[in-house]
Amino acid sequence: MADRNAIFAGDDPFEIARSWLAEAEPKEPNDPNAIALATVDGAGLPNVRMVLLKEIERDAFIFYTNYGSQKAVEIEGAGKAAFVLHWKSLRRQIRVRGLTEKEDGAAADSYFASRSLKSRLGAWASHQSAPLASRGALLAEVARITAAHGTTPARPPFWGGIRIRPLEIEFWADGAFRLHDRFQWRRQDIGSQWEIRRLNP
Repeated sequence: MADRNAIFAGDDPFEIARSWLAEAEPKEPNDPNAIALATVDGAGLPNVRMVLLKEIERDAFIFYTNYGSQKAVEIEGAGKAAFVLHWKSLRRQIRVRGLTEKEDGAAADSYFASRSLKSRLGAWASHQSAPLASRGALLAEVARITAAHGTTPARPPFWGGIRIRPLEIEFWADGAFRLHDRFQWRRQDIGSQWEIRRLNP
């Protein structure tokens, strides 16, 4: 596509996404890897919340969560999710829609082990999305978990990654007079070739 140059150039949308994220890291004041993750419940009612994107793989995006959380339950039910990365500092965003799968193997173990001890203990203690009597009750559970698991807690069986394999990726950059630049990468299924098209602002 002749006019797809500069920041939009390249044959690999994941490499473009990595490049944009790397550019945002020194400029975005907090959590440049924060994504607004959208899911849908069994009744079709949408849900959205902020989570942290932890890896851009060769053909997928990964974040980590408690599998009992509302987002994970909704993803399990639908088998798909969407998210947006938005950087005010760059005036850019990336939108993704795709199919999901769990990452509960070696990659999840490795990432869990890289987290701080308090974060690992917190993952064990929190029954994410379930009602909580008080903050004191949560802290008491953290203390109980600390006594039970010590300083080297293994990854909980109910905690791991969710991989999003996109069918659509859209790269958006701010333009003068709201004439923004938008390029959409689409494929029919995970094994198909990408089709790229410019969209109207």
